[in-house]
Amino acid sequence: MFLYLSKLLPLFFYPLGLSCVTLIVALVMLWKRPRIAALCIIFALILLLGSSNAWVSRFLVRSLEWQHIPTADLPTAEAIVVLGGATKSALPPRPGVDLSESGDRVIYAAQLYLQQKAPKIILSGGRIDWRGGGAAESTDMAAILTSLGIPQTAIIEEPNSLNTYQNAVNVREILQENNIKRVLLVTSAMHMPRSLQIFQRQGIDAVPAPTDFLISEGEMQELASTPKAAILNLLPDTKNLYNLTNAVKEYLGMVIYRLRGWI
Repeated sequence: MFLYLSKLLPLFFYPLGLSCVTLIVALVMLWKRPRIAALCIIFALILLLGSSNAWVSRFLVRSLEWQHIPTADLPTAEAIVVLGGATKSALPPRPGVDLSESGDRVIYAAQLYLQQKAPKIILSGGRIDWRGGGAAESTDMAAILTSLGIPQTAIIEEPNSLNTYQNAVNVREILQENNIKRVLLVTSAMHMPRSLQIFQRQGIDAVPAPTDFLISEGEMQELASTPKAAILNLLPDTKNLYNLTNAVKEYLGMVIYRLRGWI
């Protein structure tokens, strides 16, 4: 039940969902209270324009992604932990497992393994049944890794977790069973601040190894590189709205997880 509510309720805090709710209120109030309706429409418009321009979106995303900038040479560890959310199941018409936007997690884990940063890769992630079904994310990630030449014997799958807290709890059990003390934690840069806090809360010695950076120094400089760029970056764009929504999701997740004592 918590999983379902955690996916449903925050929609009312995300820009698009909150704008829709506000516009519904405006529609109800349109004839009896036109002033309130007008204020709701203005609020929804400001919210959408503000959350879908590059200035607001990039600065908010950067506030998360740049918290754990990877060092030039990551230390070695006893295992690489990769969090799910990086694959799309091999369901028709896909010929096989596809990588999602967060698929850099799998590629980066393979690179770290080939650089001999750790002898084991722990893949953590199940599959929510009402999201299209298919194999567990850990199984899909394992399929990608083996196709890249990573030996199956180096891979440990954890196919049961459905959120980041469960990732940490289930991985901790695997670490204890295999007497593993230190791990490299691989996930998207935006997801890393919350993930690292959760893993550390479980007593796991995790070294952050973020990937899948959406915002680079070049993209920040581009915002005001010319007067035309500064103006164009104020225009609404669905990509900006999507990235900002994910950033809001992470901050909201931190609040909820802290209230539950998970971080």
